[in-house]
Amino acid sequence: MFSHVMLGASDLEKSRQFYDALLGALGVGPGFTDKKNRTFWRHAGNSFAITAPINGEPACHGNGSTTGFAAESPEQADAAHAAGLAAGGVACEDPPGWRGKPGAGGLYLAYLRDPAGNKICVLHRPHK
Repeated sequence: MFSHVMLGASDLEKSRQFYDALLGALGVGPGFTDKKNRTFWRHAGNSFAITAPINGEPACHGNGSTTGFAAESPEQADAAHAAGLAAGGVACEDPPGWRGKPGAGGLYLAYLRDPAGNKICVLHRPHK
């Protein structure tokens, strides 16, 4: 359904370091920056990117928006959350943990905000 997700960032270097850490904990290699100063991460046929807004206005987060990244386990979600916090992210919402019961439709969620204020969720959905 989706081809890619791109978020705005005002401090591209700080945001690149944040996403290299967070996505690295999920098994994604470092991002690469193109000639237009956009940084891309590619993994398992998916693309995620950050860019300065092309209209020259400051980047801002979308109120009510969340970008989710899949984790293979609760431990991997915790590691990505911790890596994101260590790289300049800010915890938000409830602490990482199960919402609902594991194996009964429950999800393991870990929320934080990136350096530009975008809300990120690292999600583990148990395999059935």
